Amino acid sequence: MTAHSPLKVACVGAGYFSQFHYGSWARMDTVELVASCDRDIEAAKRTGLPAFADLAQMIDHAQPDLLDIILPPVAQAQAIRLALGKGVRTLICQKPFCQDHTEAEDITALAESHGATLIVHENFRFQPWYRTLKVQLDRNAVGTLQQITFRLRPGDGQGPRAYLDRQPYFQDMSRFLVHETAVHWVDTFRYLLGNPTAVYADLRQVNPVISGEDAGYMLFDHPGGVRALLDGNRHLDHAADNHRRTMGEALIEGTAGSIKLRGDGSLWRRGFQETHETCLLPANEWEGFGGDCVHHLQSHVVSGLLNGTPLENTARDYLQVIDIEEAIYASADTGQKIKLNP
Repeated sequence: MTAHSPLKVACVGAGYFSQFHYGSWARMDTVELVASCDRDIEAAKRTGLPAFADLAQMIDHAQPDLLDIILPPVAQAQAIRLALGKGVRTLICQKPFCQDHTEAEDITALAESHGATLIVHENFRFQPWYRTLKVQLDRNAVGTLQQITFRLRPGDGQGPRAYLDRQPYFQDMSRFLVHETAVHWVDTFRYLLGNPTAVYADLRQVNPVISGEDAGYMLFDHPGGVRALLDGNRHLDHAADNHRRTMGEALIEGTAGSIKLRGDGSLWRRGFQETHETCLLPANEWEGFGGDCVHHLQSHVVSGLLNGTPLENTARDYLQVIDIEEAIYASADTGQKIKLNP
């Protein structure tokens, strides 16, 4: 890559969610999509790019500047090791990041030993309503912040065919709601509030056809006495034309007022002891996933590579999310609040 040439991006993985990755890369003038790899070669071919079933062959052929790893946790470490061995020095890896903390730590250390940049594709903090909310909180729009509550209500977890049409491996995950989904808000709460100092969790399985938990409460202590509550239930829904836009509703409460996140992606502020609400952010009209957060994250990474802007969610930083996740499960298993190193 030279100062004027596009960033060559290759992708490994062509499953359901990859469509948002490929679509985002294709919209960037500073990026050239050069190849797709998937063990299902027909899936790779459907991307319209040079297609490979073998990752090593794709890297040898395409010589990418950046490898986008759009694979489930079980396949990520092997792909990262191979890519590093082939000389790739910038990688984005989907979440959940690796299978456990030990594997994630080993892979992070390996990337660092190669001088590589490894970013975890944790994109929810890049949803436009959370970026706007962060600005409002920094401006003390609700006074002294006391609590954030998010009610996760995607409404996709009922019945024997839950998740089968989109991401069927969800049914077989022994750790599901937290490991696959709630980590989005663990990271988002970190972005908004700083790292938590303690967590208490009560998890349960509602749908008997899946292997893991699909509902529960997670209560986080954050600096300054702020509490964050994640109330998750994949069986239930919320008021939205697209339940995968926000996946639920939020209420942010402080001494001078509150802010609501609605299912349409809009933010509304109400002053303390007032009834009138003021719109801070209008409804989001992006028909794809999550307010176009995949594109916002990938654009953020490209800016970091080309312009030197600071990168969020590096693998080293993201290890804290995995620590918090482990504490959530430990709390649910023991019934105890677990203290964390902030």
